[in-house]
Amino acid sequence: MFEKKTIRDIDPKNKRVLVRVDFNVPLADGAVADDTRIRAALPTIRYLLEHDAAVILCSHLGRPKGKIVPELTLRPVAEHLSSLLDMPVEFVEDCVGPKAQAAVEKLEPGEVLLLENTRFNPEERANDDAFSAALASLADLYVDDAFGSAHRAHASTEGVAHHLPAVAGFLMEKELEYLGKALENPAHPFVAILGGAKISDKITVVERLLEKADRLLIGGGMANTFLAAQGKSMGNSLVEEDSIETAKDLLARSADRLLLPVDLVVGDRFAEDAQSKTVSVDDVPAGWGAYDIGPKTVESFSQVINEARLVVWNGPMGVFEFEPFAKGTWAIAKAVADCEGTTIVGGGESTAAVRQAGLTDRISHVSTGGGASLEFLEGKELPGVVVLEDK
Repeated sequence: MFEKKTIRDIDPKNKRVLVRVDFNVPLADGAVADDTRIRAALPTIRYLLEHDAAVILCSHLGRPKGKIVPELTLRPVAEHLSSLLDMPVEFVEDCVGPKAQAAVEKLEPGEVLLLENTRFNPEERANDDAFSAALASLADLYVDDAFGSAHRAHASTEGVAHHLPAVAGFLMEKELEYLGKALENPAHPFVAILGGAKISDKITVVERLLEKADRLLIGGGMANTFLAAQGKSMGNSLVEEDSIETAKDLLARSADRLLLPVDLVVGDRFAEDAQSKTVSVDDVPAGWGAYDIGPKTVESFSQVINEARLVVWNGPMGVFEFEPFAKGTWAIAKAVADCEGTTIVGGGESTAAVRQAGLTDRISHVSTGGGASLEFLEGKELPGVVVLEDK
């Protein structure tokens, strides 16, 4: 299935291995607030250490826009990783140049070094070749385990692979195998669930999934635009006027497979302490906005999910960071967890919902990449994957 070489296909013994990880994690008060992505990289790191590699890790964190932003240093991540691996993790305040070079010179097989945030350098996002070469000069081999950044052609995700033998890590392999199977050879009934605010971000995904899926359940702000396209009056709900014609076209082509909400939880304003009530999709009051799917929709969606042999879910069903509008997303998370088929959850907010509900262990695969998983589902080639060596 997976056509690229992985770390099983190389001999890392006594080699310096540069590993692009996705340590773009939330920090709070100078400490890691959620280590899901760090834990996801542990199998690759441990494998390399067990095979006597000197492991050099690099990642971006946040959007420093090519400048040094002290709050976005990876130092706290090195400390956290050290506790997870139960061994020292060295840290160096640069990712190329004399400091990085010196830290790498000292690194022995079986040791780990984390380089500073690659995006502190403007050359990273520009995929500058000289910068890629400088990064590559630190190592003998390159491993890409950052699926969450695979859709970006940056120096540390794509450029460096032109200068070193380049293979995939275990996380990258797992992500692409699950998502690849969903697209190439899906089990049926195949149910896709799409949520989130905007349909414009996901039109290509909708079209692609309609070619493959038996049912497509639409919730979140996206659903408002489809409902508006059916002529429903949506009050103050987020509706993308520019996408109404597209929504009409999709409904005309595949109304039998597109499942939309039948009831909504509306609020008198967009706020945690808004007044809220459940209404039919035909009765959204003027001046109120739809912020979640209602209980009847949850019931019909859950029934479809329950019968599925493959479920792919991307995007929340409502504004789930506000307690009155979180029930729909929680309920869908539970329905997906209860499904006996293969279940794949991708996208930052759906992933967060599953984690907050404590259901991660009951999902077949929780993707670490929102944008990357969407682009993969759209059928786009991911620059960080294309560049790796074929088997």
